[in-house]
Amino acid sequence: MKRYGIVLAAGQGKRMKSKTYKVLHPVCGKPMVGHVTDALAQAGIDRTLVIVGHGADAVRDYLGERAEYVMQHEQLGTGHAVLQAAPILAGEEGLSIIVCGDTPLIQGETIQRLAEYHEQSGAAATILTAEVDDPAGYGRIIRGHDGEVARIVEHKDCSAEEAAVREINTGTYVFDNRKLFAALKQVTNNNAQGEYYLTDVFRILNEAGERIAALCIEDVTETIGVNDRIALAEAERYMRERIVKRHMLNGVTIIDPAHTYIESEVVIGSDTTIYSGTILKGRTVIGEDCVIGPNADIANSSIGDAVTIRYAVLEDASVDSRTSVGPFAYLRPGTAVGRDAKIGDFVELKNAKIGNGSKVPHLSYVGDAEVGERVNIGCGAITANYDGFNKNRTIIKDNAFIGSNSNLIAPVTIGEGAYVVAGSTITHDVPDDAMAIARERQTNKPGYVTRFRERMKSKKRET
Repeated sequence: MKRYGIVLAAGQGKRMKSKTYKVLHPVCGKPMVGHVTDALAQAGIDRTLVIVGHGADAVRDYLGERAEYVMQHEQLGTGHAVLQAAPILAGEEGLSIIVCGDTPLIQGETIQRLAEYHEQSGAAATILTAEVDDPAGYGRIIRGHDGEVARIVEHKDCSAEEAAVREINTGTYVFDNRKLFAALKQVTNNNAQGEYYLTDVFRILNEAGERIAALCIEDVTETIGVNDRIALAEAERYMRERIVKRHMLNGVTIIDPAHTYIESEVVIGSDTTIYSGTILKGRTVIGEDCVIGPNADIANSSIGDAVTIRYAVLEDASVDSRTSVGPFAYLRPGTAVGRDAKIGDFVELKNAKIGNGSKVPHLSYVGDAEVGERVNIGCGAITANYDGFNKNRTIIKDNAFIGSNSNLIAPVTIGEGAYVVAGSTITHDVPDDAMAIARERQTNKPGYVTRFRERMKSKKRET
């Protein structure tokens, strides 16, 4: 039986008080609607439709070809939103699974279990429900004397007796597709909000003699809907806990889970240790046996095996195996560091390739450069890559030695095995195995300091 996913994502989200469309607010690095569509994909949905309204273009730009799009020009309620998909789905055999685009914690396995439960029950519709201590704000599940679901009552329409019910509607449903769209034609807006509620479909199906099933979810956090910044922070916390737990179960040691931030797309190898204060973002991939942190901030970067990174920032960079980075290093976009290398304290690399076994131990800037293997770059050395108009490239070949406090004025090439003497400012290429000295000859003036001090003291007395 075919399964269709319908994501409700047309609401403006005024309570977010944001220029960003509500379902595009990220939770652990991924927009909420992305979490929802990914969960549907994991559940084996054949076709996903996203109902869009406010911010439609932004949602399309983000999801791209992962979904089809249906426009709800006026936001007249959830029933009206689903009805907009009728021209595409109304005549199709199968199941429609409806999920809100602001429920980022829903999991694919839950959707799969709900669909299977629905098929086994023979019901026309199945509701994902939850038991909560404080049901305020949620629609209540009202059951008949036989225990079957009779209807759903929205919070604002509840009587005192209905408001006391603790079983709530999570907003995730499965319907027989044809029965859904047939019932939607009968929904009216005769309610406190003047909207067409999707939940009225359950009453209509019940009155037609159809069975309504309900599956109560075990993990209530999956049902959290995000309507404001408080709920967004709550969803972020639960998602972060879920991600950290998954990595620990996969063999990653996380010293302080409460103070470690890992986004949803990050991959970490086994026997890697993550220390407190570490932030791993985007599509970062970390190998096995690494030590990351304390306080490493890594985004969209690739880290090999047995790498150590401490107190460092990496963005769109790669570090090969058995290399150490930090403390207090900054690897900017386009940087690729080879194996068995060392990037030390207060080093900044930008769009630079550092070869295997090379070292940039401390207090250096290497930008727009290609550094060969087994190169040593001394303290305070820099590549002067920008002339005020263009970025120019520095090439340092294998086994070269760059002395401390050297300036390499790009474009320039330092040959294989060449030696740049400390304090030099290099403006011309250095041949292989050559020694380059580019500094003023030292001059010593015996006794001069004594006369200099006396002159300075005399000037000070005069003033």
